[in-house]
Amino acid sequence: MSLIHIRTIIKYGQLFNESIFKNLRSTSTFRNLATTTGMDDAPPPPSSAETDVKLTEELDQLNKKISELTTKNDELLDKYKRALADGENLRTRLTKQISEAKIFGIQNFCKDLLDIADVLNKATESVPQNELSNNNPHLKSLYEGVVMTEAQLQAVFKRHGLEVVNPINEKFDPNYHEALFQQDAAGKKTGTVVIVTKVGYKLHDRVIRAALVGVAR
Repeated sequence: MSLIHIRTIIKYGQLFNESIFKNLRSTSTFRNLATTTGMDDAPPPPSSAETDVKLTEELDQLNKKISELTTKNDELLDKYKRALADGENLRTRLTKQISEAKIFGIQNFCKDLLDIADVLNKATESVPQNELSNNNPHLKSLYEGVVMTEAQLQAVFKRHGLEVVNPINEKFDPNYHEALFQQDAAGKKTGTVVIVTKVGYKLHDRVIRAALVGVAR
């Protein structure tokens, strides 16, 4: 017998055995045998109710996790917005301080120069006008030099934002004026500045010296 014939017999034998085994599985005898030998000990598939309960638990856990992450995200977002707002406020304050430093950085220097301006003003006021003639050329020249110096100093003040506050005949303003006394003044309303004993100065609308005044009562 050839090798090919032997292989053919073996193949058909296997097919026959498989056919018999399939037929036996459908019979009660085979089912009893499977029960006896433990072939049916495998756990039954979970029921639909058990599957629903498990899915519900997993869904609840996911929803809880999502809620926690959402709360944490909101907290981080709020902190981020607060940090941005604080940074913007700080930037605004620094910008304002730098701007004011540029504008008012010369304030103390200006205050020191005000005394010089007062001396020049007193010097020109103290010279009798009738003495300013060609008969007294030295005094006249000195007076004119002092007036020119005072005018030049006031021009420098104005160029840097420093202005004179001379409120004669204006309404008294405590923000710009300092009242030294009150006096009767005919034809003047109460609270009107009638005398200025010392002019004031302001630097870019900031008062660095209030005007000393007398007020009508």
